[in-house]
Amino acid sequence: MSELNIRRAESREDFITTLQLIEQLADFEKLTPPDNQGKERFIADGLERKPPRFEIWLAEMDYQAVGYILIFETYSTFLCRPTIYLEDLFVMPDYRRQGVGAKLLDHCVSLAKSRGCGRVEWTCLDWNVKAQQVYEGIGAAKMSEWLLYRLSGDSLDNYKQK
Repeated sequence: MSELNIRRAESREDFITTLQLIEQLADFEKLTPPDNQGKERFIADGLERKPPRFEIWLAEMDYQAVGYILIFETYSTFLCRPTIYLEDLFVMPDYRRQGVGAKLLDHCVSLAKSRGCGRVEWTCLDWNVKAQQVYEGIGAAKMSEWLLYRLSGDSLDNYKQK
C-alpha cells in the first residue's frame, strides 16, 4: 500500500478536487451533485468565509486525493461541550478496503478529542449496510430513538409558523 497522507484542504485547487470527489459520492448515493452556483458557494463557505462554515480533510495516496471528510462543529447543550459532525466520509472505489476510510475516521475522532468534544455524530443511508457494519463494529451506536427531520426546498422557502 502506498503511503497515506491526510491534510486539511487549504486552496481553491483543494476545494475543486473535493468537489470532484463529491460528484463521485453523489453518484454512489444516487443524488444530484452540486450545480455551478452550488460549487461556488461551497468554495466561498469553506475557503473564503472567515471563519469557514466547515473543514475538509483530504486523504492522499499515489500523488492524488483518494478520499475526504467534511466536518463542522455543533454544540451539545446537555454535555455542554462541542460535537464534531461528520457530514461526509468518502473514499474512491479503487482505494476502498485499504484502510483509507478507517484512517479518515481516526483523524476525525482525533480532532474531536483534541478539541474537547463530547462526541462525534453522523448519519448513514439505510441501504448502506457495509458502512453500518463498520460503524457498529467500532462501537458507534445507532440512534434509533432520534428521528431526523429536514426543511428544504419549497418547505424551507415557504416556511411560516402556523
